[in-house]
Formats: sequence, C-alpha cells, structure tokens
Amino acid sequence: MDTQYPVIAKRGPFRLPPNLQRYEEAREQFGWDEVTSYLDGLPGDKWNIAHEAIDRHLSGRADRVAIRWLGRKGDRREYTYAELAEATSRFASGLRALGVGKGDRVFLLSTRIPELYIAALGALKNGSVAAPLFSAFGPEPIQTRVSMGQGKVLLTTEQLYKRKVAGIRSQLPSLDHVIVVGGHVDGTVGFDDLLKEGDPVTRSEPMDPEDMALLHFTSGTTGTPKGAVHVHRAVLHHYISASYALDLHPEDIYWCTADPGWVTGMSYGIIAPLAHGITSIVDEGEFDADRWYRTIEEQRVSVWYTAPTAIRMLMMAGESVATQYDLSSLRFVASVGEPLNPEAVIWGTKAIGLPIHDNWWQTETGGIMIANFAGEEIRPGSMGRPLPGIEATILRRDDNGKVRLNADGTAEEETTPLTEGELALRPGWPSMFRGYLGMEERYRRSFAGGWYCSGDLAERDEDGYFWFVGRGDDVIKSAGHLIGPFEVESALIEHEAVAEAGVIGKPDPVAGEVVKAFVALNDGWEWSEDLRKGLLAWGRVKLGASVAPREIELCQDLPHTRSGKIMRRLLKAWELGLPTGDTSTLEGEET
Repeated sequence: MDTQYPVIAKRGPFRLPPNLQRYEEAREQFGWDEVTSYLDGLPGDKWNIAHEAIDRHLSGRADRVAIRWLGRKGDRREYTYAELAEATSRFASGLRALGVGKGDRVFLLSTRIPELYIAALGALKNGSVAAPLFSAFGPEPIQTRVSMGQGKVLLTTEQLYKRKVAGIRSQLPSLDHVIVVGGHVDGTVGFDDLLKEGDPVTRSEPMDPEDMALLHFTSGTTGTPKGAVHVHRAVLHHYISASYALDLHPEDIYWCTADPGWVTGMSYGIIAPLAHGITSIVDEGEFDADRWYRTIEEQRVSVWYTAPTAIRMLMMAGESVATQYDLSSLRFVASVGEPLNPEAVIWGTKAIGLPIHDNWWQTETGGIMIANFAGEEIRPGSMGRPLPGIEATILRRDDNGKVRLNADGTAEEETTPLTEGELALRPGWPSMFRGYLGMEERYRRSFAGGWYCSGDLAERDEDGYFWFVGRGDDVIKSAGHLIGPFEVESALIEHEAVAEAGVIGKPDPVAGEVVKAFVALNDGWEWSEDLRKGLLAWGRVKLGASVAPREIELCQDLPHTRSGKIMRRLLKAWELGLPTGDTSTLEGEET
C-alpha cells in the first residue's frame, strides 16, 4: 500500500448534503428491511427489477427524462420514464408473443444505443433473464456464451448479425429468435416491428426474489468463462449502493461511461440510476478527451462514474484540456474497474476540482462493496471502507494460497493492521451471485469458513480502510518478498514520462521471480536507454531495491479488458510464450 499521499479531508460545505454523513452510525443502524421500504415490491412478496427501475416512477416522475442518448455522429434521442415504460412494455409483450417467458435467456449484443436499454429492461419486465455481451466479441466468444447460457433470444443490430452471428447461428440450437435493430434480415425479427405490435401497458411479471434476472459472464484465465447468476432481489443493493457510494440525489444528471456489456454498465449504467428516478446520459461514442469534457459541460453532468483507464487517458491529455471546459456542474466523481492509482485521485482535485472516489466490487458481488464516500475523508490509493450492510475482512492464507481454517471450521481472520491476506465478504447481501451457471463445484469453492473469498489480496489499516494488493495469482514472490503489482505500477506512473504501467513476476533461478514492468509513455516522450535506466532508478528510490522492477520494457499499447483492467496475465503469457487463455474480453479483440 502507498501511504505517502496526504489524506484528503472531508469536503464541505456541500452543494447537497451527502446521503451518508455519519459512517459508523449508519453501519450500526442499517437493515435490509428498511431498504425494502424505499422500493415498491409487487404483491405477494414478489419483485421485478424493471418495475423498480421504471414503472414505479410513473405516478410522480413520468415526464422526467430517464435516458438521454448522444449518438456517435451528433444525433440525440430522449426517453422520459413514461416513454421508456411504454417501449419496454411493448418489447416484453413482443417477447411473450414469440413464446418467450419466465426464465428464458435473452442475450444482448449491441453498441450503446437506446434499443439495447429497452431490450434489457423489457426482458426483465417479461420475467426473462437479461444476459449482456460485449459488442466487440467475435463469433467464437458469442457462440460460447450463448451456448453455455442456453440463449433463446438474441438482440443485436443488422451489422453485428451479418458480421458475427449469421455464420454461427446453425451451431446454436437453443436460439429460437434473433431480434435485429436497424433493418430486416431473413430469418430474424425486426425490432421496430416487434415494438409496433406490442402492448404498450404490459405489467412487470411478478417474480420470486430469488428468481434469476441477470447472467453476467466473467472472463476466464484459461478455458471457458463463468456465468454469474444474479436475482431480482439484487435491485435492493443496486439502489442503496448508488445512494451511499455514488451519492445519487433525485435531480442529478448522471453519466456512467461503462458499456452494458459488463456488469458496471448494467448495475450502475441501467438499473441503479433508473431505480433512483434520475436522468442518465448514454454516449454511443468512444473515448475522446474533448468529447467527454464537452459532454459534461453541455449535459450539466453532476455525478460521473468512470474507469481508471479513462482517467489515466485524461491525465495523458493534460490538465490544460480540462480547463477549456466548464465542469462546474460536477459534484461527485467515482471510479471502478481496477484500483485507482493515488496519483489519479490527486490529479482529479487539480484538473476538475474534485477528488476521484475509488470503490471496489466484482461481477460476483453484483454491486459496490467498498467505497470512498462523499462525506468521508479519502486516503488516496485506498479502496475505502465497506458499505453499510456489508461485512468485509482479511483472511489469512497458508503457503499454498488457501484460506486457513480454525478447528471449528471458521476462517482465520487477520487482526494485525496492514497485513496482507485475502479480501473476503460475509455472504447475504442481495446482489451476491447465486451460482456459476452449470459449475456448482466451482461456486462452492468460492466460499470458505463462512466467507465469500474474492481472490483479491488486500490489507486493512487501523481505521478500517482497505488497500488493494493484487489478484491472488498476480502477486509476485521475489526472494521471500510478496510484492503487489499495483504498488509498483502506482510508483511508476508518478514519473512524468509514464502514462500507464503493467507489472508481472518473471521467473528467476535465484529469486524465484523478479519484477518486470511494461510502460506506456505520455505524449512528448520517446523511449531510450537513458529513460529505461532512469525509470529503474526511480523505482528503486520510490520502492526500495527489493520491490522495484529489475526490468522495464516499452509497451505503448498495454492490453486492457473492455472494462478497463490491465491484463497482467496476458503480459505474462506474452513474456513467457504461454497460452493466452480466454481473450474474448480484450479491448478491441475481434476473434
């Protein structure tokens, strides 16, 4: 962990009072029954995510803009809650007319267009399961996931269908229907035709709280991906976590830059903001610093949720770009996807006038678990503290990386501050995954001694702040030292030449492993032997000789997942000439 950066004190006075003002008191008084009272539910103790996200707002916020879509080429569309309710009702009715019902899996393969959001919510309204896919997936990962999920319906665009689906459709026996946006292809159903014939007042299907609602596929290190199952009751956590961790207020204009093809784009790009009845910005365009700043300025975005990779790219563009735009509408900025380097947190205060609040969660958790809150101090480099209703701890591990158990079968918790172990959560929060589809034994192995074991290594300080060390399989063991790659990466990007860094352990006959770093440079810098030696020296000064990189190599295009994480395992595979495993979530991958 990096503690050299000063704590950012609690801010104030606030434009709006933070939703979470007294952390310890909120934790003591918290109960999920109270959260249930904030939402509607359906008669008979039934639930439906779509009802909470759309229909319950019709009595008070029907005319409020729910989604404002910004097209890639400058076009724009808006949907009020009333219009979104009608469109999703028509889609749900259309699914029923096709014979698609409760529990049937509806896969979603599209760029960020309004039809994708309508289809996701319409599928949930119908009681079907929404299963998002990255639009950049090639035919093979699409086939793998639709087959694993027994997809009955696929929503996609005409272009994506012709390029990626038509050639594999005969290999998908469960797929009864393909719904196409933007045209008509023989053997498919037109999206516009489906909506035109649908019932505009279809009610949300009452679902048991534990009925499957969402199916999110995680990328596998090797072999096939895992399908994480989430249920309709998860909306309770989507709602309250957005209140506490993102500080959403009723009149906010909110922008989550995540693609709905991964879990953040679904949980906090679709469900949570709509459950709060606010206006969401959806931008079809790809990253561009000027476009993003202009969007914040023109749309008067007040809460912005983005990824560390995007923040580092904004840092590369320079503070001078940010100062060209009026960003005064912003009052809260948060980041997720991988740990946020301390330098990026500090940069936010300089460039946009606000610190960037890191938080931590996983596909399996379904929602934010640990966060830096609007009303609390920030410790740059820390993921923050657990949300009310979430119990987190550090578990001790043996030499083989397994959680150590007491004689009574409970897991050994680490009580010494700033001692590395496995980050774990007490099961029971509503958005916790309920299984890996078809992988019961793999699901059981995710739990030990009464805890969900995240696979992430972390430390906890004396005040309860958690600090990310690395994935369990990323940690470098060098000459008896355990070295977290994140700490090394954070030190390297403090150098003015370095935009990004990815760090791996390279086998060494003496030390076991040595630290090797791959760096991408900021504009205006060129790679040279002098720069390489300078970075090696910088690392030794910042980290000490036992932790600093022994080797540094230029890699201007570091591999990322589309959710923004640096793929360290891919760097290691390239370095050692090993199989790359599942690369279907690699940014820009078109397999």
